[in-house]
Amino acid sequence: MHRKFIALVVATAVAITGVSASQAKAADAHDILGGLAAIAIIGAAVNHYNKEKRKERVTRQNNYVYKPQNVRPDHIRPLPRRVARYDLPQRCLKTYNGYSKKRPLLGPNCLEKHYKHANSLPQQCKVGFWDGKKVKRAYEPACLRQKGYRVVYQ
Repeated sequence: MHRKFIALVVATAVAITGVSASQAKAADAHDILGGLAAIAIIGAAVNHYNKEKRKERVTRQNNYVYKPQNVRPDHIRPLPRRVARYDLPQRCLKTYNGYSKKRPLLGPNCLEKHYKHANSLPQQCKVGFWDGKKVKRAYEPACLRQKGYRVVYQ
């Protein structure tokens, strides 16, 4: 809208200038036609520029929501191996008497049984605690979470 208005103002100014100059020269028909041709050329150039700008615009309207039909929740695709290897089994979470009743830990024996990458877990997340008889070791879930692991139901 602004470009069209500016083009109109410029065309009008050129036309008035051409007409007033041609009146001073006794209004030759050639001058008037030359002024009109100049206005036409400027208008065509502005119109061409606007068309090119409109072609560059990309408009998208996504007003629909895709809802697949006949999809059962038990048919969810599994994660790729490189992502799924960071999923720790929830069944290995348990509370230990010597550690804390509110904060469960991941037992190393359970992880070795139910998680095939147990030997690659970060050692700095392994905590040791006294249970009254001996020192036990387990993995702190919060530390593992910071390293990119997550506890999931499997």
